[in-house]
Amino acid sequence: MTLLRRSTRLAILAASALGLLIAPVLPEAQALPRSQSALTETSLPVIQVQQSQKPKPEFWRKKVRLQTNERPGTIIIDTNTKYLYYVEGNNRATRYGVGVGRDGFGWSGTVNVGRKAEWPDWRPPASMIARERKKGRILPAHMKGGPDNPLGARALYLYKGGRDTIFRIHGTNQPWTIGQNMSSGCIRMMNEDVKHLYTRAGVGSKVIVIGPNGKGAEKLYSDRGQDLLGTLFGG
Repeated sequence: MTLLRRSTRLAILAASALGLLIAPVLPEAQALPRSQSALTETSLPVIQVQQSQKPKPEFWRKKVRLQTNERPGTIIIDTNTKYLYYVEGNNRATRYGVGVGRDGFGWSGTVNVGRKAEWPDWRPPASMIARERKKGRILPAHMKGGPDNPLGARALYLYKGGRDTIFRIHGTNQPWTIGQNMSSGCIRMMNEDVKHLYTRAGVGSKVIVIGPNGKGAEKLYSDRGQDLLGTLFGG
């Protein structure tokens, strides 16, 4: 009887440990500034993002096993699967869910991070202002950074040949749009995820964007699923 009880306890402990391993890395609580005029990390109280505002669990940040020949520090964005990978080497990567361009606004190519900004200002391009005006929506020519800004908490500006492509990897004040085709071509992330990526990807980082048809993805990388040990011990 004693042996049976010990076996039962071991089975329960093993099941609990497995549950910790397979759980996704949850997005951290979203930080919002106390005021528009004080947008520093020390002035950002932590509030919880409502469950209804979060993307589907498959788009939460995870450590994954990734086979690729790209060097560590490379960013791979698959707009077909709605995932962004930060390559870490040794067949490992961090995978983030993203929102991508809606129909007619998809694109592909290789670019670089030209500059970065915290709580960036938003200056919509003239073409967007004109396009939205036809729909009866008036966009501002300039909007200061903050929790109401569409670019969210961080932005990585994508350049090609030293010139701004007008595309960005940025946060969002609409976290429920992650995993959807909603943008005008930019790559949007949960605010906590873009802050996490921002600390890792430097200016000059290579960014490969796979178009909405997924063409070429199978030659570039292979996602082999969650890295269980990396999720548990890698943070």
